[in-house]
Amino acid sequence: MGQGRGWEGAVLKLMRAKDFEFTVTGAEDVTEHYRRVHLTDGGMLAATGVHPTMWVRLWFHNAGKPHQRAYTLVDPDPEAGTFTLEFALHEGCASDWARTVKPGETIEATVQGTGFQHPEPAPSHVFAIADPASLPALNSLLGTLDQAPATVWFEGGTGDELDGLPFRTDPDRHEVRAVPRRDAGAHLVAQVKEALPELLRDTPDPYVWIACDTATTRALTAYVRKELDLPKQRVNALGYWRAT
Repeated sequence: MGQGRGWEGAVLKLMRAKDFEFTVTGAEDVTEHYRRVHLTDGGMLAATGVHPTMWVRLWFHNAGKPHQRAYTLVDPDPEAGTFTLEFALHEGCASDWARTVKPGETIEATVQGTGFQHPEPAPSHVFAIADPASLPALNSLLGTLDQAPATVWFEGGTGDELDGLPFRTDPDRHEVRAVPRRDAGAHLVAQVKEALPELLRDTPDPYVWIACDTATTRALTAYVRKELDLPKQRVNALGYWRAT
């Protein structure tokens, strides 16, 4: 396992990443553009344990070259050794795999770099910026920080277009603001900048979580850190994909 993964695989091996092989047990369409794949973990959860927003790197082959993509675990069950992955479908080798994979097929995976640190003090309000690619991580985050209300800017369409996506939000505690993707994410950045400063004024212990495309994530992270002066321990940011 792990042969032929190029420089990415070599770097991960040097960083003592752990390799596993997952087996597909089933798959289902959640919406036309969102698919769920069920897997057994090849002993991973027993070896690594589980934490909120935990993710793994899956290895795909595209034109003979290795590509790794990260996905958040959904409903991991260490006793059963099972979990689910959810795919926002678009063009690419990962989506192609998710569309066509059959029970019994296997895929190699690497665990390295994932982690979660509970913010201290606990958030009085969570502000999250997400999209379909990071929805599983958003659900995990809100389920973990379940005592705090949350405001979520969710990029990816109008409210009607978000119907059917597997949100695990509580309408009594979580406000989801649907934001259409426009101008390569610039519209989302503008929406957050317009609303967030006023919201922060009434929040003694905010926690800002940003998980969008890489460019949008960088822009918003710089904004909340430099212009809104939030300390780094109150901000968690990770680019989930690159716009092309």
